[in-house]
Amino acid sequence: MENKQKQVHFIGIAGSGLSAIARILHERGYFVTGSDQVNSSIAQELGELGIPVVIGHRAENIQGANLIIRSSAIPDTNVEVQAALKEGIPVLKRKDFLRQITADQPTIAVAGTHGKTTTTAMVAWVFSQLGFDPSFIIGGIALDLKSNAHAGKGQYFVIEADEYDGMFLGLNPYAAIITNVEHDHPDCYPTEESFEEAFIRFSSQVDPQGVILGCFEDRGVREVFQSSASKATLIKYGLWGKGQYESFDYAAKIRSIDKTGAFDFEVIYRQNAIAQIQLKIPGEHNVYNALAVTGLCHWMGLPIDKVSQALGEFHGVGRRFEKRGRVGSLVLIDDYAHHPSEIRATISAAKVSFPNQFIWVVWQPHTYSRTISFWKKYQEAFQEADGLIVLDVYAARENPPQNFSMEKLIAEIQHPNKTFCPNLKEAHHFLMNNLKENAVVLVLSAGDANQLNDMLMETLPTQNLTLG
Repeated sequence: MENKQKQVHFIGIAGSGLSAIARILHERGYFVTGSDQVNSSIAQELGELGIPVVIGHRAENIQGANLIIRSSAIPDTNVEVQAALKEGIPVLKRKDFLRQITADQPTIAVAGTHGKTTTTAMVAWVFSQLGFDPSFIIGGIALDLKSNAHAGKGQYFVIEADEYDGMFLGLNPYAAIITNVEHDHPDCYPTEESFEEAFIRFSSQVDPQGVILGCFEDRGVREVFQSSASKATLIKYGLWGKGQYESFDYAAKIRSIDKTGAFDFEVIYRQNAIAQIQLKIPGEHNVYNALAVTGLCHWMGLPIDKVSQALGEFHGVGRRFEKRGRVGSLVLIDDYAHHPSEIRATISAAKVSFPNQFIWVVWQPHTYSRTISFWKKYQEAFQEADGLIVLDVYAARENPPQNFSMEKLIAEIQHPNKTFCPNLKEAHHFLMNNLKENAVVLVLSAGDANQLNDMLMETLPTQNLTLG
């Protein structure tokens, strides 16, 4: 993308997707401005970088802009959108802009319902450690890279290929990873078929000379591989001993699990061991993520010993099983899980990491459409939790349906130790009165419930407080 539009204005700049693009353009020398409804930590960080962020949407915010980029959550009726259209200024969504920002760079795109943020961060970290200085856009803050975006000077562009609103259909990657394909975003994709069709279209846009790696244990991935017209090389990966591992090009053979719940495993390529990896981050799901990255790097001809070392030094992504603090034997963890499958995997990782501790799960449902569409699956997602606290729905971009009641829905969850706390203040009060030693507070939220652990750290006895 040539630097012809000197000033780019972002509407909804503090979202994970737009803030990343804003950082990239800022590093490339564009004059970037933005607006958002809330003065969040991301908005403040952008301001510290030298990107002016106005709180509140007003027509005058677009003054001087040559291009407007808006969040998918911003409607056509938004005052800044209307002002830009009146002035004849182009207004684009992320999907419309991605081809420009990734132009002339081989793009590595990571897609999937679950795991794409961590896997994207792994690729960006490994490439950085190999000296490639990649550009990257990640849907969270990579703890090792200390950012969600960077305009690198190397040839590669690593990007999280978000399926929401068809964003990833704006990409033409050289290489792609598809971690799994499980129905999500019912506000955009009302059926499983429409969701899978979007992934099939995405796969068809991969360079014919490139590669697509998919977890072949996953039914959705198998459907995409079987239906795709892509000419790219298709590579299958999965765990050794699960399904027909002989059909996997790359398999992970687990050797051991350490006391933190992190896995040590071998990577098998067509029956031959090519690497051994000891992860620092817990959970079997991260074995799959690291296996996909290893397979990609091996296919690209990169030195696997250095790839293995880099993966063994990877510390994860903010709000992905992020240990926020410890007070004596009490551990506070934030996680972004909001889909039933993600919730089950995260609670399972917590049980492995803290086998002798009481696991309090705090769940903030994300969007009414997802909560209603997947309610039967949510009812069964919390079985491994010792205690369950459910907050009211984080509406995000949606309005509440008529007569919707989260409290009534919770009655259908078969859990012996469940509590409804409609807001963070009540959840904080409940925990302060019920927390005991040797417990874990696991906050599951794609909204603002991560503030709960901040509140706990401020009010719990501080003499034994350890951060991180």
